[in-house]
Amino acid sequence: MQFEVWAPQAGRVTLRIDGATRALERDPERSGWWIGEAEARDGSRYGFAVDDGPVLPDPRSRRQPDGPDGLSAVVDHARHVWRTAAWAGRPLPGGVLYELHVGTYTREGTFDAAAERLEHLVELGVTHVELMPVCPFPGRHGWGYEGVSLWAVHEPYGGPEGLKRFVDRAHGLGLGVVLDVVHNHLGPSGNYLPRFGPYFTDAHHTPWGAAVNLDAPGSDEVRDFLIGSALAWLREYRIDGLRLDAVHALADTRACHFLEELSTAVDALSADLGRPLFLIAESDLNDPRLITPRAEGGLGLHAQWNDDYHHALHCALTGEAQGYYADFGRAPLAAVDKTLTGGFFHDGTYSSFRGRRHGRPLDRTRVAGHRLLGYSQTHDQVGNRAQGDRLSMLLADSPGLLACAATLTLTAPFTPMLFMGEEWGASTPWQFFTDHTDPQLAEAVRRGRRREFTAHGWAEDEVPDPQDPATRDRSCLDWSEPEREPHARLLAWYRRLIALRQEQPDLTDPDLADTKVAYDEEARWFAFRRGDIRVAVNLGKEPAAIPLGTRPAELLAAWDPVDVPDGDGVLHLPGESCVVLAQN
Repeated sequence: MQFEVWAPQAGRVTLRIDGATRALERDPERSGWWIGEAEARDGSRYGFAVDDGPVLPDPRSRRQPDGPDGLSAVVDHARHVWRTAAWAGRPLPGGVLYELHVGTYTREGTFDAAAERLEHLVELGVTHVELMPVCPFPGRHGWGYEGVSLWAVHEPYGGPEGLKRFVDRAHGLGLGVVLDVVHNHLGPSGNYLPRFGPYFTDAHHTPWGAAVNLDAPGSDEVRDFLIGSALAWLREYRIDGLRLDAVHALADTRACHFLEELSTAVDALSADLGRPLFLIAESDLNDPRLITPRAEGGLGLHAQWNDDYHHALHCALTGEAQGYYADFGRAPLAAVDKTLTGGFFHDGTYSSFRGRRHGRPLDRTRVAGHRLLGYSQTHDQVGNRAQGDRLSMLLADSPGLLACAATLTLTAPFTPMLFMGEEWGASTPWQFFTDHTDPQLAEAVRRGRRREFTAHGWAEDEVPDPQDPATRDRSCLDWSEPEREPHARLLAWYRRLIALRQEQPDLTDPDLADTKVAYDEEARWFAFRRGDIRVAVNLGKEPAAIPLGTRPAELLAAWDPVDVPDGDGVLHLPGESCVVLAQN
């Protein structure tokens, strides 16, 4: 078997495999690369030593059996027999995504345990499972955003074989699988990449320190490293799409942006495999060029998360208006209107949170609505709160508002995404937790988390300790809840709304310009039309008279009993309630 590693500044590189040591030679065809042959089998442990340094894991390690600091292991992907070898893929347009964290979706926290719960998602009606990052990270439990081996799979979850079994099970049930990958930084613990080459650059700085090297000397190989990792998930694990974490933190001044190069490679792989593949960005830029096709001058990503829609909806539901919610909270229903029909709220407007203008307009004639993901909750928007409180906790006395949140999200022209457990109003929080094995790093994270929130008025003992195992345990879903009230009623509502998306073509029409809105900020009702579908929500406590203009002929779904409007076209909707109607 051939082993190879990029170490351009090394004077000597040795391979240590199964206790034996052998020197590698410079590759005559690739500058900076070292190569060598050695006997190996699936599971063989190995690592590389640069000059006189210690034996370190392979930067392109496919498996880390003992965690980020241990030796790498050989993975023979050909050994896995796929039960769904004929899987033809599932495209993103028309989809409903479900964000899932493997470590807390079940108390066991493994791929196999999560796979046993996938029938729930089929019954719910979602089309794709979006896994939070699964690359190796320190300890057993964590969010996954501090991964270090970008080609490997977290061993406590089940390692490479566990992920393959999960994907196989999902595909067998007709579910696509999306994987969250992190290219903008690597975790501090177990990160040995700088020992091998210029994977990072001081030319740019990020919230995590030196930036990943995308444009300085040596960046060709770094870009290939990241793109190779992305393609490996799609090819070797048969993942259907990737969610790219915080792409606004990818500092790249080259004429061909890294994201354009990545999207080109993914589209080429899609053509080669004969199944749809897609990229979804998390971006704070509000720049439509991100999701504009390359042929039209864009970067060619297929979709992006739309936090503006979340912020507007969150303010309308909860009344919160602090921090980055400030601009959305001044007139929240107007903000929902703007995002629902135009995509971005900040499209060149002044952002008080940033202290400057932000974003640029989205051309609704060129950008389809399905290229934006809409949601009322995500791991970020829940977990980055001091106590990890979900909407179901913030609105515990108003179950009707949870139904309204679902209605606005699941009937919008965007691709909807749910965060695990929201479909039944889970009472469990989702808090920030870590399991750092380095005591100093663990203490730094603990202090930093408390400092962040005590500066905003929280008492120190009110901020959960990320390192306390109880913090993770509290965040695990309680699977007894969906079967009992009030959770069962909300779950039935989600199922009905998702079914309507499949039954009514107007609800998957991606034309943002065809969405017509009316609302009353003071009375707190909001209504919109999409083709022949009428959607109305009353966020106020008092009944509302909502003029629909025409008389809808059919009641498709109602949270509370409601009459179809009579000849005057006025809908009388109870407080904190919602309805979906159809017009012949």
